[in-house]
Amino acid sequence: MDFEEIYQAYFNDVYFYIRSLTSDENIAEEITQETFFKALKSMHQFDGKKDIRAWLFTIAKNTYFTHYKKQQRQINQMEESVLDVQIVEHLMNEEQAFTIHRYLHTMEEPYKEVFSLRTFGELSFEKIGQLFGKSDGWARVTFYRAKKKILVYMEAIRDEGN
Repeated sequence: MDFEEIYQAYFNDVYFYIRSLTSDENIAEEITQETFFKALKSMHQFDGKKDIRAWLFTIAKNTYFTHYKKQQRQINQMEESVLDVQIVEHLMNEEQAFTIHRYLHTMEEPYKEVFSLRTFGELSFEKIGQLFGKSDGWARVTFYRAKKKILVYMEAIRDEGN
């Protein structure tokens, strides 16, 4: 069976399998197309011992999960950007900046130090991780959590004022 025949025979099966994983028709079609593109590129690796439909479903599933993880990273980056803007806005206001500094003195470690090192010391996550004997990922997550704590605190203060 040549690839065109495989495509014709299994396109709908793969598409409906992906549709069972996502409700978005456009994403399902995109992932189905990418699945067949990957299958074409790796056709030489298919030995014919397994069912070709199962092989295509495996490629489709992996392609879907790769797409999903990429989307999650983009959403997380957008959320982080929003938090950064909110923190900067607070720090630009002298009174709010003082409130943040006052809260920082009560904040538990390592959040307090990681936030200070990153925001005021302008250290990279890699350097902060080294200081604590941890990874840059640990420093990034700790900084993110510190920002969230500060924003929750600032929001509570704002709500008290209203």
